[in-house]
This record gives sequence, structure tokens and C-alpha cells, in this order.
Amino acid sequence: MEKLINFLDSNIVLEKFEIIDDVIYLYVKSIRSVAICPYCNTGSNKVHSHYNRSFQDLPIQSKKTIIVLNNRKMFCNNPECEHTTFAETFDFFKYKAKKTDRLKNEIIKVALKQSSVSASEYLINSVAYVKKSTICNYLKKICTNKQ
Repeated sequence: MEKLINFLDSNIVLEKFEIIDDVIYLYVKSIRSVAICPYCNTGSNKVHSHYNRSFQDLPIQSKKTIIVLNNRKMFCNNPECEHTTFAETFDFFKYKAKKTDRLKNEIIKVALKQSSVSASEYLINSVAYVKKSTICNYLKKICTNKQ
């Protein structure tokens, strides 16, 4: 399981995992010594607090996967920065996202081949919990970005 987590980001480690029904929960945390403020690009190693953030990823062995990240909130060391704190960010999912980028890409790939209703049914049964409205929103963003 540890190697699977490293595919997402080499800066996170698996703390534990559990399987409940058809879902695998992976509990991970960052091992970075310094986090970069997304507002001013200044490094910080001063932890303000921790909070859990969960999001969906691609399935493992036909089981839906939910990653629970013990995310760190950091103090910004730059006195010029408008933000005193920031949440540590990662490349494999966007700010406030509930799905990894690779899962989002898979959802779009499936949705482009069938209706959003049938895509939602297929995805819920075999890949991840995805509503029709989420699929429509992803497809709208694709169409908007192409224009």
C-alpha cells in the first residue's frame, strides 16, 4: 500500500488503512519538513494545526478508495504576506477538491462515451461515488476551456 501512495506524491506516507464493505480508506500524512505558502511562495516549518481532509481516488482491487489526509495548517513566515496561515497543498488534487486529478480524468473519460446518467450509474457501481451533476459540471468546464 505504501508504494501506491507514493504514486500520488512522494511527500506523503501511509499511516494505516482499513477496508469497510466495498471501500478502502487510506490514512496518510505529509513528511515534508517545509511547506510553501501558496500566496507568497515562502517556506515554513511552523505548524499551526492539523485537520483531516478526505477525497476519492481511483479504485484498488475493485474497491472504491477514499484517502484521508492529515493536512497541516502552517504559519507563513513572510511578514509581507497578507495571509498569516495557509494549508499545505499537494499536486495530485486541487484546492478544496473532493477527488484526485487522476480520478477526475477517469470520470471525464467515461462520461464522454455515454450519457451522464449512465456514466454516473457505471461509476457509482465500479469506480467512485459520482453524481450526474458532478459529471455535468466537469463536462461544462471542459467545453468552457476549449472556447
